[in-house]
Amino acid sequence: MARWHTSAVVRLQVQSLEAMTTSPNSTAQTADFEFAALREARNYRAALLKEFSTHLRGRVLEVGAGIGQITDALLQLSAIEHLTSIEPDPAFCFELRMRLPQHNLVQGTIADLHTPEMWNAILSVNVLEHIENDVEELTAYREILRPAQGTLCLFVPARQEIYAPIDKDFGHFRRYSQGELVGKLHSAGFNQIQIRYYNFIGYFLWWMSFCLLKRRSFDVSSVRLFDRAIFPPVHGFETRVLHPPIGQSLMVTATG
Repeated sequence: MARWHTSAVVRLQVQSLEAMTTSPNSTAQTADFEFAALREARNYRAALLKEFSTHLRGRVLEVGAGIGQITDALLQLSAIEHLTSIEPDPAFCFELRMRLPQHNLVQGTIADLHTPEMWNAILSVNVLEHIENDVEELTAYREILRPAQGTLCLFVPARQEIYAPIDKDFGHFRRYSQGELVGKLHSAGFNQIQIRYYNFIGYFLWWMSFCLLKRRSFDVSSVRLFDRAIFPPVHGFETRVLHPPIGQSLMVTATG
């Protein structure tokens, strides 16, 4: 029983991007970021997008599309009039184009987005931790959002004390504390910030599975079980009753 609990609360995190020319995943030691397992995290992805849904409207830029697991869900949101995704990894871009051939996809980084259009929102899910100069990346987001006074919807792994070998495998430079991330957002020019920890139980199960037991991969059946049976009631409590004092991740909305 303990085994599926500890391996069930997975990173549930994909995607990467960088504002500079170097690939943000150059330090990663895994080729596919456990996409097969994370494909099972349907309720998790749906809940995440629901949290951001107020801001995901008009023209939306998705930073770090991976193979399009979140892209699929974004394309179903009627409030989004136009969606463009950016992904630096050629293999991921190839797979995404095979699945969504008509989708607006830019292969590269935020620096390769050479358009004059205004953007109402940027969605960045588990991207910033892959980027060494994260303040520079946040500043680039701020400049893109400034003309339309758009919103940054940001989701990152939390708490450096649970940084595990698997984080290094994924090419993570860090996990964030709330104070650290707020400071970096302010440095980038964001001044209206809402931030909270996300997935309280995930903090402890991540520590047990990946710090204490030092596991280096996810189990597909465990992800499925967690997503269907454990996550929905836990998430419901966190959103309707009490926001957690710590969590596996941090959720942010920010404007300038």
